[in-house]
Amino acid sequence: MSREEKAGYRLNVWETLRKYARPDSRFHWDFSKFIPDFRGSTRCAERIRRLPAYRRAKLLFITPDNCLEYFRELCIRDGKRFLMTPYAIRRDFFYLDPRRVPRGMEALASTLDGIERYARPVSLRKMMRLGRVDMLVTGVSIVNTKGVRYGKGTGFFDIEWAIFRELGMVDDETPIVAVAHDCQVVEVDFPYASHDTIVDYIVTPRRTIRVERTEKKPLGIDWRILPRELFETIPPLQELAELKGVRYPASSPGDT
Repeated sequence: MSREEKAGYRLNVWETLRKYARPDSRFHWDFSKFIPDFRGSTRCAERIRRLPAYRRAKLLFITPDNCLEYFRELCIRDGKRFLMTPYAIRRDFFYLDPRRVPRGMEALASTLDGIERYARPVSLRKMMRLGRVDMLVTGVSIVNTKGVRYGKGTGFFDIEWAIFRELGMVDDETPIVAVAHDCQVVEVDFPYASHDTIVDYIVTPRRTIRVERTEKKPLGIDWRILPRELFETIPPLQELAELKGVRYPASSPGDT
C-alpha cells in the first residue's frame, strides 16, 4: 500500500469521525494535528479499567491524546502513576504521582494544561528508576482488527515505545491498548514495517477487541532510518543517543 493510499484511508475515516468527534481548542477540526476526543470516550476508559492488566498495573504510559483525558482522570482517582509526553515530545516526559494531586483537582490534572501543574518532568536517567511500565495506552487515527495502527503520520508513539524498549522498561509482553471510536476500526490489511508497534487491545465505546498478535514488537530505535528532523526536535531522543553512545546519523550497513 502506497503512502497515498494510507493517507486516503485516514481522510475517509476522519470525514466520518467528524460526526462524533469534539474539536480541539487549538487545532479545531484539523485531525492531522491531534487525536480528537469523541462521544463515548468515557465508556472506553471504563472498559480499560476492567482489564486485568490495568488492575495489576502500577505504572502506565498514556499518550497526550484528547480522547484519553477521562482515562487519565480515572488513573489519578485509582492511584495509578503514569508517564506522559508533552505535545510532539518537545520536552522531557511528564511523571504524575496521584498523591501530588489535591482532592477535587483530578479532572484538571488530567488535561494537557493541568498536568503541567501537578506532574514533574523527568529525564530518561530518572525515568529508568521508576521501574517497568506495565501498560501503554494510546489514541489512533485508524486501526485494523489485527492491531496495526496509524496515528497522525508523525510516528510519535513508535518513538515513545522504542525509547521505553531501549531503556528496558517494556518488553514484548507489555500490553498496548489503542482507544478508538468504532468508525476508526477497519477490516483492511495494512502493511507495516519493523518499527511499527502493533497493539494488543482495541477499545471502543461498544467493544473490547483482543488482538491475536503474531508479530514481535520493535526492539528499539533504528537510528539508520530515524529522520533528522525528529532527532533534532525531540530532546529525549538526543538524551537516548547519549546514553547509548550512538552518534547520529548512524551509518548504514556497508557504509565506509
